[in-house]
Amino acid sequence: MFPELGQIALIIALLLAVLLSVVPLVGSLTGRDNLQAFARPLASGLFVFIGLAFALLTHAFLTDDFSVAYVANNSNSLLPWYFKFSAVWGGHEGSLLLWILMLSTWTLAVAIFSRRLPSVMISQVLSVLGMVAVGFLLFIIVTSNPFDRLLPNVPVDGADLNPLLQDVGLIMHPPMLYMGYVGFSVAFAFAIAALINGRLDAAWARWSRPWTTVAWAFLSVGIALGSWWAYYELGWGGWWFWDPVENASLMPWLSGTALMHSLAVTEKRGVFKSWTVLLAIVTFALSLLGTFLVRSGVLTSVHAFASDPERGTFLLMLLAVTVFASLALYAFRAPVVHVRSRYGALSREVFLLLNNILLVAATLLVAIGTLYPLVLDYLELGKLSIGEPFFNLTFSPLAVATGLLLGAGIFSRWKKTDGGWLGRTLLWPLAISVVVSAAVMVGYGGFRPWAFAGVFTASWVAVATGWDLWLKSASRQGRVAGLRRLSRSYWGMVLGHLGLAMTIAGATVVSNYGIERDVRMMPGDVASVGDYQFVFTDIGERQGPNFTAQYAGFDVLLDGDKIAELHPEKRQYRVGMSVMTEADIDAGLFRDLFVAIGERLSEDAWAIRLQYKPLVRWLWLGALVMAIGGFLAIADRRYRIRETAREPRPVADAPKGGAEVLS
Repeated sequence: MFPELGQIALIIALLLAVLLSVVPLVGSLTGRDNLQAFARPLASGLFVFIGLAFALLTHAFLTDDFSVAYVANNSNSLLPWYFKFSAVWGGHEGSLLLWILMLSTWTLAVAIFSRRLPSVMISQVLSVLGMVAVGFLLFIIVTSNPFDRLLPNVPVDGADLNPLLQDVGLIMHPPMLYMGYVGFSVAFAFAIAALINGRLDAAWARWSRPWTTVAWAFLSVGIALGSWWAYYELGWGGWWFWDPVENASLMPWLSGTALMHSLAVTEKRGVFKSWTVLLAIVTFALSLLGTFLVRSGVLTSVHAFASDPERGTFLLMLLAVTVFASLALYAFRAPVVHVRSRYGALSREVFLLLNNILLVAATLLVAIGTLYPLVLDYLELGKLSIGEPFFNLTFSPLAVATGLLLGAGIFSRWKKTDGGWLGRTLLWPLAISVVVSAAVMVGYGGFRPWAFAGVFTASWVAVATGWDLWLKSASRQGRVAGLRRLSRSYWGMVLGHLGLAMTIAGATVVSNYGIERDVRMMPGDVASVGDYQFVFTDIGERQGPNFTAQYAGFDVLLDGDKIAELHPEKRQYRVGMSVMTEADIDAGLFRDLFVAIGERLSEDAWAIRLQYKPLVRWLWLGALVMAIGGFLAIADRRYRIRETAREPRPVADAPKGGAEVLS
């Protein structure tokens, strides 16, 4: 009975999504307020029925209802309840339902928190979100119904959840990632609504910025959680493998970062309007592309969910329709937007424009490296593998250039910046960054060109941000009063830049100074990794809720003193007889010590992986700091003030030699 109620709830949600996509839009185009008034109730109803369907699917997992095919394929009665809960999105159908639930959550949030916006704008935004919901609800009902029954042949027990997904990280990672993915649909909806009514003004950018920023913050957390999960769960000790599905989440993050900065220019100066709209369309299209890559069957990956060609075709059509329709509207409406503005060559506008160019170039680089081998394989032109060496060689210079540009651009001013003043201001941050970088090189035992470039970039961003904070906090009432006077959006920017510096520093140091050893060890053996000694003390077995594990004991010594005990495991799961490696990690702010047990080589000897990972935690702490900065920025007071949509006042011409833009 409950699965049938879930199917009915999805069908009702589809009908509500159709009404949401049509009725308020017609009302906004015809000026009928009574039709526009349906937008918020329909958005609420959409959330209620999708939430009901998700709750019923969760109930099926928690009660071991193996008459539901999706439950039978992705759960087992021996699973702990919390893994049964995360198994709801552990496969294709459930993860897609989670995607749609997140979409309905964002739609409801827009309906609730945008009451200060003009009714025409909010009606069109909710209608666009309704159209997106129609496409994905059709997809799940037609090709990926999570409530399909196995009657009358109901299995006694389930096939079990993939052991890789039986982890706490997978309880948090997909919801955070999907909140980011789907959140960019709101920026997309605002852009399409602005194109429809021709109101590409500063007010539109102000309305769009908080939604874009919070989606970016969620995506940052989601990507960091995925990286952390891969680091400790897969047993390799790596934090990023340039897997195509990892790249599928990185691409919208990069373009979303460019979109945030472009929205800032549009809000402050009223320029880059057409470019900003295009970025909103591209960012959402990349989110849909990621969904297609994961669920179409074109990839073989730990992350990939489906291999049904029918599903892939449906998603490809949905992606094509969305991109074609939005770009057609853009081509028709964007050229009518003309803003003539002059600004100097060292103005903040120029720095942010260059920032956008580098971020878009990085996005294109990742897209080419990810999609080119797939296209060759599809056209039967041969198989090509583009892996870590290519991305490290090409992506690293762009990352360094972006960081260097960011550090200089912090001090620039709108319209015009005096070159002499900017040069003098940058002298102290430059000197401090060089000293810090040299000290890091000495501390880790040697100069390496790319290590110096990365550490200098991280130092440059952090010191420049701190220096700017010092200058802006100057006040007659003292520094504390000056700091209190700064806006939340400024503090959000500070945290965002400091988080980026932490991530760059962590990635650079661990990549260049990390130590990895694969050794053959027996109980009683000692192996050294850097300054640390790993003593193999014992080997034993233990029983888990649905697995049997062989574990090894290691004492970690530093200068003869015991500093940690580690117990890596080799698990065999009872249902599918899968064998998984569970690493053990002694974590610290400045280094991790990583131990993983591999294959048994003889009666007493094992293959052991030992790693020293300096600053690896800074990768994820930096992402968390960036996300906190994003959430803090959207709490700024100006986003709670009602704004009227109007064009900014004409800006006086800059002196000769400035750059002119026509967007």
